[in-house]
Amino acid sequence: MGRVEAPCALIVMGVSGSGKSTIAEALGQRLGWRFEDGDRFHPASNVEKMRAGHPLTDEDRWPWLNAIADEIGRVCGRGEHIIIACSALKHVYRDVLLRGRDDVRFVFLKGTRELIAERLAHRKGHFMPPGLLTSQFETLEPPEAGEHVITVSIDETVEAIVDGIVRQLKLGGTNR
Repeated sequence: MGRVEAPCALIVMGVSGSGKSTIAEALGQRLGWRFEDGDRFHPASNVEKMRAGHPLTDEDRWPWLNAIADEIGRVCGRGEHIIIACSALKHVYRDVLLRGRDDVRFVFLKGTRELIAERLAHRKGHFMPPGLLTSQFETLEPPEAGEHVITVSIDETVEAIVDGIVRQLKLGGTNR
């Protein structure tokens, strides 16, 4: 199979602790694309709510998701590329992020609750406490084929996961 046109944006998604930021940043380095952590788009009130151990509601998430969608629109409008780490747990959240675009792809980092709980137990300095993992899995609606998704197992090294994503995207090593 030949090379295909690159999407203008990749959204690396999954529950907290699945490795979104790590994988998205490594993928950005591999492809030469800008990386943004979706967490930076959260209003301060959302961060404080999560830090206090309270799960976000849909009402809390709309401004955050719209801010990310706005950034994707700006970047794609300039003909550039971006990779954003964002949980995007529900179908409706992914619809907001896409805004009908067909040049954005989701990368779903799939892992077991046990593996992710172990990772969260060792994570330091993140505002999402491990106790909210249950609510993340309860909220998760795994993406379906029609959602322009690539699904990868997180039970591999970062390099192997990135290799698998690039292979599934059918991109060469670097594409700016």
